Amino acid sequence: MVGSISAIDITIIVLFVIGIIWWALRNSKTSDSESYFLAGKSMSWPMVGLSLFAASISSSTLIGHSGEGFISGIAVFNYNLMAVFVMIFFAMFFLPFYIKSGIYTIPEFLERRFDGRSRLYFSFITIIGNVFLDAAAALYTGALILKMMFPDIDMMWIIIGMGIVAGSYTIVGGLSSVINADAIQSVILLVGSIILSILCFNSIGGWENFVDRFHDGVWLKLIRPIDDPTVPWPGLLFGVTILSFYFWGNNQVMVQRVLSAKSIDEGRKGVLFVGFLYMFTLFIFIMPGLIARGIDLFGVGDALPDEIISGGVLKETYGINTDEVYPRLIVKLLPVGLIGVIIAAMISALTSTLSATLSSVSTLFTMDFYSRYVKVNDSKKMVRIGQIASFVALVIAISWAPFIQKFDSLVGYYQEMVSYIAPPIVGAFFIGVFWKRANAIGAFTGLMFGLAVAFLIMGLKYGMGVNIGIHYLMLAPLLMIASMVVMSVVSLCTSLPPADKVEANTWKVQLWKDETKELKGVVWYKNFRVLCAILALLCVIEYLLFI
Repeated sequence: MVGSISAIDITIIVLFVIGIIWWALRNSKTSDSESYFLAGKSMSWPMVGLSLFAASISSSTLIGHSGEGFISGIAVFNYNLMAVFVMIFFAMFFLPFYIKSGIYTIPEFLERRFDGRSRLYFSFITIIGNVFLDAAAALYTGALILKMMFPDIDMMWIIIGMGIVAGSYTIVGGLSSVINADAIQSVILLVGSIILSILCFNSIGGWENFVDRFHDGVWLKLIRPIDDPTVPWPGLLFGVTILSFYFWGNNQVMVQRVLSAKSIDEGRKGVLFVGFLYMFTLFIFIMPGLIARGIDLFGVGDALPDEIISGGVLKETYGINTDEVYPRLIVKLLPVGLIGVIIAAMISALTSTLSATLSSVSTLFTMDFYSRYVKVNDSKKMVRIGQIASFVALVIAISWAPFIQKFDSLVGYYQEMVSYIAPPIVGAFFIGVFWKRANAIGAFTGLMFGLAVAFLIMGLKYGMGVNIGIHYLMLAPLLMIASMVVMSVVSLCTSLPPADKVEANTWKVQLWKDETKELKGVVWYKNFRVLCAILALLCVIEYLLFI
């Protein structure tokens, strides 16, 4: 047992949970399908941004990123920093198409550009990923934290309890409940994480001592050599970019919040807002994990070599489970009262991710499958189907969550699985939006080719124990290029795509010119292009500081 928790902390946690459920249900919208699935398309940019931030701070950040910080330093921050560049690109080029088209789901855009086969495939893959990667991981990490605080409670009961908390308002209240809960939870999460980060730096003697302790080697370097086990530089430039675009541009969990914006401009500013918040995750999520190594959080002393060791070796040789880094920091550094606040912040992040995922699955199943095969004009019935889909997804995620502990780390579990599935899908969106000649046969063939290669790689690696010899971040661009080549060749060898699909869903230079005219006279802090440029410059500066 890492530590116990006081009655004061328990009270704070219970009051927080009750308050969030009450606030979320108070702001529910279930009158029709647009209200339930897209919050009535009424959200302003602060709400969109805060909801995006809360939904994205999942197991791969709070638990996973602090754990990776312990293992290999700040390299994992590349996922977040590259994501900011991707957000800028997404806000400029893809977001307008999504909002203008009036779609409910991202796979629906593939049908508008190509055909129903691509839509159904992507929707199915997304549902599987939402349930087994996102929802299950959120439940596992939440249970891991609470298990350390309440060691006498069986982990499965903790998982069930977390599922009930998130499901209580998500299933009943829909996306509006989720976004309103996210806004409150984002503030709590940021405040709590900042407090813990400050205490972490104090524990190691301040910033100068921290830098002095880890200035040797690659601990504080973002750009890593080609043989780096975490983020080799080619993987940073290409693999991380692909995964980031999949997460921010193709992921229903994220983009559904953007679709709830009341205008394109509000959606864009919401995306840029979360990009700004992401720049600080290095200091409040990742560096505390590295500090944990410097203050001997696990009590192994000099037995732990001052070099990068994989999560698997740390667990087997030294008994260090890096998924426990963040929870241990909470117990070790925080006084009574603040422990409850930080745990509430962590529950905020984890329930936000879980509720976001349930909302995504609900929308995907209802709009991409049920409404396609069962013609329903009753909007109320669509809401009920969505609620049932959320409940089923929650039950499956609860059942799968305990198995995640078999993986070395949560980042490894999540990022590697996505790196095999995402590249062909990202390729289909890029080739569809930016190449008019791409057609439905080419897109679907390329997607199936990519899926077959992904299964082959996973079968060789996990089924037969074959050493692939290439980092998964460098496999991702190769898989995307190969899939896009197949899409291009098949498209050129088959008929032209319908003109209406091309005209409404592909990017044209004229769109840029029209937006330029609209932005004339707009004050700089309301001009999304100026904001994009400022955000990009800040990211470059952050890279230069840790190159």
